[in-house]
Amino acid sequence: MKIICSKSELLRGVNTVLKAVPAKTTMPILECILIDTTNGEIKLTANDMELGIETKIKGDILDKGKIALDAKLFSEIVRKLPDNEVSIQTDDAFRALIKCEKAKFNIAGKSGDDFSYLPEIEKNQMVVLSQFSLKEIIRQTIFSIADNENNRLMTGELFEINGNEMKVVSLDGHRISIRKIELKKEYNHIKVVVPGKTLNEVSKILSGGIDDDVCMFFTGRHIVFEFDDTIVVSRLIEGEYFRIEQMLSSDYETKISINKKELQSCIERASLLVKEGDKKPIIMNIMEDSMELKINSFIGSMNEDIDIIKTGRDLMIGFNPKFILDALRVIDDENIDIYMINPKAPCFIRDEEQKYIYLILPVNFNPGV
Repeated sequence: MKIICSKSELLRGVNTVLKAVPAKTTMPILECILIDTTNGEIKLTANDMELGIETKIKGDILDKGKIALDAKLFSEIVRKLPDNEVSIQTDDAFRALIKCEKAKFNIAGKSGDDFSYLPEIEKNQMVVLSQFSLKEIIRQTIFSIADNENNRLMTGELFEINGNEMKVVSLDGHRISIRKIELKKEYNHIKVVVPGKTLNEVSKILSGGIDDDVCMFFTGRHIVFEFDDTIVVSRLIEGEYFRIEQMLSSDYETKISINKKELQSCIERASLLVKEGDKKPIIMNIMEDSMELKINSFIGSMNEDIDIIKTGRDLMIGFNPKFILDALRVIDDENIDIYMINPKAPCFIRDEEQKYIYLILPVNFNPGV
């Protein structure tokens, strides 16, 4: 095999597929990036058997062939090459000669035939949306997946499509994030749980253009994302997702309307007094026209009043400030509505159309603090 391409194009391709190279594996071939030109295109592929990414790069193919190169070494070499044309040439012993200007690297590779290609997926159920919409809906929900493996379903997000609506849900036992977007077409009902790792990586690769589409294909076990010159194939998380409808009460005893930026800034100021791992809650004391926010930690204390419009009863309730901030940072509305029942029940931040719902469990606190 012999190819010539620009360093920038090669680096873009390597960085795209590198996200599917496993950190640890018992199969050395999976630690490689496959370069395959047998079909007249330069394709780079990485696959950790849960997540696989394939992308095409522009360049000239002088001799067709394929080779698997150690991903860590190859990516570091490409990164350090001068910004010029790169040639990669391989021989029958699976050695690769990489040349760029005066730099020459000769590295050992592996047979491309041993590489695990992406699984062939039947592309029956397809859903199309803009890259912008997908990138945004991931950003607005991904922070509330669980990072431990005790319950695998919590490490993924529910993607549910009904007609022309797509709903994405994530939860970690302390909070729930729900976002809904309208699709351009009607689709059959689809309900799958996509690993958070996959969504994080897809989000990084997406250009996020409003006019650029991404096609999603679904099977019983896999989801496929196709966009630009890239294909991402991921296993789904199997199992029945949590029945969150039972947790989404429309009852409330107290409703407040508040300027989002003011509330966010206030909690960010209060968070200066909370060290990593410190469990100190922020306490909201809701009165007639104002809400007092206070925090008392080992470092110091702070309190601040914010104007609100209140419906219902006065209330004092405590929250983990990080959980409130995570939700506020992904809401674009100028003013938001927060619904509460009592100091022990979840609060809901939601808009009138319920395009977004953020449920956050309160924390116990000593009212005398």
